[in-house]
Amino acid sequence: MIRRFLPYYKPHKTLFILDMAAAVVMAVISIAFPYITRGLLKDHIPNRDLAMIVNSLLVMTGVYLLIFVCNYVRIKWGHIMGVRMEADMRQDLFRHVQKLSFTYFDNTKTGHIMSRISNDLNLISEVAHHAPEDLLISVVVIIGAYAFMFMFSLPLALISLIPFPFMVLWGILFGGRMRQGFRRVRREVADINSTVENSVMGIREVKAFANERIEEEKFSVSNRNFQIAKEDAFDVMARFHAVINFLRDFYYLVVVGGGVLLIYRGVVEVYDLLSFILYISVILPPIDRLINFNEQLQQGTAAFERFTEIMDIEPDISDVPGAVSLIMDHDEVRFDDVWFRYERVPDWTLRGVTLAIPFGKRIAIVGESGAGKSTLVSLLPRFYEVQKGRVSIGAHDIMQVTQRSLRENVGIV
Repeated sequence: MIRRFLPYYKPHKTLFILDMAAAVVMAVISIAFPYITRGLLKDHIPNRDLAMIVNSLLVMTGVYLLIFVCNYVRIKWGHIMGVRMEADMRQDLFRHVQKLSFTYFDNTKTGHIMSRISNDLNLISEVAHHAPEDLLISVVVIIGAYAFMFMFSLPLALISLIPFPFMVLWGILFGGRMRQGFRRVRREVADINSTVENSVMGIREVKAFANERIEEEKFSVSNRNFQIAKEDAFDVMARFHAVINFLRDFYYLVVVGGGVLLIYRGVVEVYDLLSFILYISVILPPIDRLINFNEQLQQGTAAFERFTEIMDIEPDISDVPGAVSLIMDHDEVRFDDVWFRYERVPDWTLRGVTLAIPFGKRIAIVGESGAGKSTLVSLLPRFYEVQKGRVSIGAHDIMQVTQRSLRENVGIV
């Protein structure tokens, strides 16, 4: 799946590099604040070195101004990159849907197609922007912060690591369950879209036959299923975040408790503990990013799976190798012993139909509803494929000519 997603970054690699560069710079300089604070508490304030105190404060101001600039670049151009990738995927998906035959549209609700072209791709664009950015920022900040923490105090740094693996394990364990929940939510969204679209498109018939109550009941079923799916997904999400938030708060308790004991034993100083608390405040936002990244990744993965489901569908009507262009020249149209039935329908719609239509003649095909009149007409431009028999225009079997040239010469009113 990743191999199929990565090519969409290629046309926008300049924006991607700019976004990642801003993220790295912001991550690196955010680690500087606790380091500078520790220097103030350890050396400059006890020594009453006013010049260094002022310089340190000016450096802190510069750090925050640079973070401000990086945030602007990252948020603006990162989102623009995501939007452009979303537009590329939507264009590819629409182009592919245009190639699919009538059989696909017969078996797929229009609301499902609309949901995948609109809602699902919006989720994918958010992942395209935030996933690499959040992952990079988190890794740089966590590694950088712990590098300084181990440099300041090995015992306290080891103590501060205690909650970290539990947070990671909990995220991994609940990742799959969240993905399943959000996948189900996306399916129910598509069902609601389909139900609403069918009702609105047939609103004249609904009102003509006073079927408002029937339509409302059908919508209530879809709406209820969507509600249940979201409630189940939020239940999983609530358990996930409740445990993560507890471990997040427990992080401070472990560091403060361990630091106080080490100060009591004379192993570390107060300024070391304060710098560790500041570093924890620097580390926790990247952990929150990873948590949100996990949640967003599950939603984006479920949406991208639905995107690839359509992209993987091969059109069941395609040009045969060596197909030629159809050139009309006063040719007759012939149906020779044509048999056809729709997919998932056991009975034949057309049975051994033979018909010749000379050039320049008009004919009327008469029959009751469902007799196959529209089906017969749909076989001529190859909206469906004949299962048995042959359809020809002049000397050309329509199976041996290109679809484009065939449909350019066949008009349907």
